[in-house]
Amino acid sequence: MEKVSAKLTDEEYEKSMSTTLSTRMAAVKMSPTTALFGKVEELRQKGEDIVSLNVGEPDFPTPDNIKEAGIRAINENFTKYTTGNGIAPLREAIIEKMKKDNGVTYEMNEVAVTVGAKQALFGALCAVAGEGDEVIIPIPCYVSYPDMVALAGANPVLVKRKDDFSLDLEAIESAITEHTKAVIICTPDNPTGKVYGEGELKGLSDLAISRDIFVISDEIYEKIIYGENRHESISAFEGMKDRTIVVNGFSKTYSMTGWRLGYVCGRADVIGAAVKVQSQTTTTPPSISQYAAVEALCGPQESVELMRSEFEKRRDFVQEKLREIPGVICHEIQGAFYAFFDIRAFLGKEYEGYGIIDEDTRLCEYLLEKYGVAMMPGSAYFAPGFVRISFASSMEVLKKALSRIESGLKAHKC
Repeated sequence: MEKVSAKLTDEEYEKSMSTTLSTRMAAVKMSPTTALFGKVEELRQKGEDIVSLNVGEPDFPTPDNIKEAGIRAINENFTKYTTGNGIAPLREAIIEKMKKDNGVTYEMNEVAVTVGAKQALFGALCAVAGEGDEVIIPIPCYVSYPDMVALAGANPVLVKRKDDFSLDLEAIESAITEHTKAVIICTPDNPTGKVYGEGELKGLSDLAISRDIFVISDEIYEKIIYGENRHESISAFEGMKDRTIVVNGFSKTYSMTGWRLGYVCGRADVIGAAVKVQSQTTTTPPSISQYAAVEALCGPQESVELMRSEFEKRRDFVQEKLREIPGVICHEIQGAFYAFFDIRAFLGKEYEGYGIIDEDTRLCEYLLEKYGVAMMPGSAYFAPGFVRISFASSMEVLKKALSRIESGLKAHKC
């Protein structure tokens, strides 16, 4: 019998690969932050001096008392599976935290511990939205929200915010249809640094109640807030506890990004459904991290304020330096650790070796390749003409980065 070669042509290979992907996955993009991280590492491997301001990760170590709690958990052999919704001591600590900090009282079956805040958000989306449903997302927004909605099988509906990044309640109301299941908000906000005030949250809560929809409130940056600004959880507004799904975690407040731990609070049936998603994907949250997180919530909180205070100093420096660059527009950074600034005045200009640059993505490529600064283009957040930088780096690094950014932006030909 004649042997048939299994080798495929490039065209046949591409076709075979495309037909093996589900329709849902074919529509999902790789995270832009992950893609940029790869580019940065590639340049560093070539010996380039790259200042990375593209990743939202605190540069502080996890506080010692939390690390010690994790070590104790290992030494005491708390290294096995836990219940799918998390250990009881941690859920109790979360309940106490929500009551004390946010003014909302939850029962044990209304709280679940998750493998990071993203798992909490994805579980919440799977719980309330599916095929044919819609989830409204005010933009600019965190890069993963639309794709996470799509992964859950629903359709993301993007609605522009106002010029100062506050919620456009009229636009949100106009976008609501019979298929709308939820609105996602983030406060303090990634990428803009906006903290939603009581008035706009009250307006959104009235809208959620009158139109019978959920609000998924991402509050991962709640402790990183500046000046007179104050975090309000929409879950505390009258009639909103059962309509709000609160997503939070330990990565930002306690600098525990690698511990991979988050939590979700909401109506018991919603939380139960989110736990089902976790049980069928990651099974349980990591046991060691959970015992460390109990210490994070119940132990000394001085480290939280120390980190917040340092972030505020950096915020002040970055905001001031950006505003000193003619053409840059930088709104007040009220919370989180990002500056999201308008660079449209620098588009349509000619830059040596790059020709005329018309897009923020290309401008970021230019600044990375020619000046060694890694930043995220606003287009990744559905806000073309803007750039996001993280100031979760030392003042020394930030001074170097801002100097390079200024030089790069001013280098265009008149």
